[in-house]
Amino acid sequence: MTGSLVLVDEFTVSSAVANVIIGGGSSGSSSENFAIDSTYDVYMLQYNNLFMSVDGRVPQIRFTVSGSADTSSNYDNARMNLYSNQAFYDGANQNVSYMPNLSGGITSPESQQGTIYLFNFSNASEYSYATLELVGATETPEYYGVAGGFVLTVAQATDGVQFYANADNIASGEFKLYGLKK
Repeated sequence: MTGSLVLVDEFTVSSAVANVIIGGGSSGSSSENFAIDSTYDVYMLQYNNLFMSVDGRVPQIRFTVSGSADTSSNYDNARMNLYSNQAFYDGANQNVSYMPNLSGGITSPESQQGTIYLFNFSNASEYSYATLELVGATETPEYYGVAGGFVLTVAQATDGVQFYANADNIASGEFKLYGLKK
């Protein structure tokens, strides 16, 4: 049915890992070997219960090219960070090597949940970009919400999304990638 979501890849972290790749073909974390392609116009990635292995660590995000994270300093982003116990913060970065994020922790409720919409991934003539909405809690604890977007300013096809910890590991999390049926 047009406009419906189709689950194309999923992975659950059951023991600590350095990174998770959703999509990315045979380099992906799941056994699906799914690579984001032109089958769908838009993809939606949802993640839940993302916990870090050490308090204060940050889950960061990159796109993958042929299954490998693009670590170039070609990511630009803008976001609004809303906090439960301080003023909001407008953030933006140019020419960084990942999408900045907020820290998490190791026990409930110090997790992060989010939805990321992915655009232009299979088009080698355009930039791949994403919008994101996430909520979480830090180890302080402090509750937050983030809304924004980021772009990889290189005209190339991308095929997945990598989550990795800025230090140590990702302790747990559930990741699901959906295609939006044309």
